[in-house]
Amino acid sequence: MDFSLTDDQIAFGQTAKQFALKELKPNAAEWDRNSHFPVDVIKKSGELGFLGLYANPEYDGLGLPRLDSAIVFEELAWGDTSVASYMSIHNMVTWMVGEFGSDALCQKYMPNMVSGEWLGSYCLTEPNAGSDAGSLRTKADKQGDYYLLTGEKTFISGAGATDVLVVMARTGASGPKGVSAFVVDAQSDGIEYGKNEHKMGWKAQPTRTISFKDVKVPAVNLLGVEGQGFQIAMKGLDGGRINIGICAVGTAQAALETATNYVKERSQFGSPIATLQSVQFKLADMLTQTVAARQMLYLAANKVDKKDPQASVYCAMAKRLSTDLCFDVANEALQLHGGYGYLNEYPLERHVRDLRVHQILEGTNEIMRVIISRQLLQEDGLNQLR
Repeated sequence: MDFSLTDDQIAFGQTAKQFALKELKPNAAEWDRNSHFPVDVIKKSGELGFLGLYANPEYDGLGLPRLDSAIVFEELAWGDTSVASYMSIHNMVTWMVGEFGSDALCQKYMPNMVSGEWLGSYCLTEPNAGSDAGSLRTKADKQGDYYLLTGEKTFISGAGATDVLVVMARTGASGPKGVSAFVVDAQSDGIEYGKNEHKMGWKAQPTRTISFKDVKVPAVNLLGVEGQGFQIAMKGLDGGRINIGICAVGTAQAALETATNYVKERSQFGSPIATLQSVQFKLADMLTQTVAARQMLYLAANKVDKKDPQASVYCAMAKRLSTDLCFDVANEALQLHGGYGYLNEYPLERHVRDLRVHQILEGTNEIMRVIISRQLLQEDGLNQLR
């Protein structure tokens, strides 16, 4: 098995690192303090293809494998976790439109989404339907050549500042088979946005509740067919879990680099604290955790690219492992800084705040364990996951 990256993958990563170094990292602290959503910078990333990384190439997407895309997201998150994570969500929305939309729908939306002219939000979670996505209550009633969309979505990244919404709504009976997916113009009549939530982290992207009241959605804006929405959502979440996990790795890498440089410079009792074995052991564990998380995500991405029947389980394992390990890495990096790590002038407290939500979204890590254990306990489940 060859673990080395191709020349193209290395080039994608270098381009993303240069963009992060120039556009994201120097501004991340200010965006966080001011809760500023840098739409102009995000749109600029579209010029490099970063807003349609694995989107359908027939409609201007790059059509990259998930592994190549993960390499890009890691470098972007090294620069700014919050912005990179939003970009990963936009990529998921763009992929859904390009993968399941009609030709006419793709022609209308895809070029603008890939370029960054239109930004997207993903609308699945509801006040009473988080991890149990099959119980969502938002309804879409067909009325001739359009649907009437009514309901409420919550914790929607980018809401109020984006142009395109992919909305999961119930068109049939209760349960997963009654869910459909729609592309909705974000400024349609009948849509109302709640306040920008005051969050612990991810402050550089808005998070709002969206209310839909008899919103007219053209029937041609249906993705796939009626009843396919839950399948679309689950396929999207496989990639989303890789994206969120690899963004955690990028942040852990940044935290580890900051901590390594700090302990070389910080002296106590006449010597740099890097000479202390306790510090060296801590750094060794942090590096090992970061590399392990990255490699597990690469494996999951490879499973998705190869359409492996166990890909969803590998995505769940990778998301759980990476987000837990990388949060610990950032937290230990803060600890190595002592009191300085707790100050806003240093990036460590931001890394810790930003990474905490990665253990919750795209399915909580408890739900990841449910997915993993269900497969494990099936007949011959263990052998299938070797």
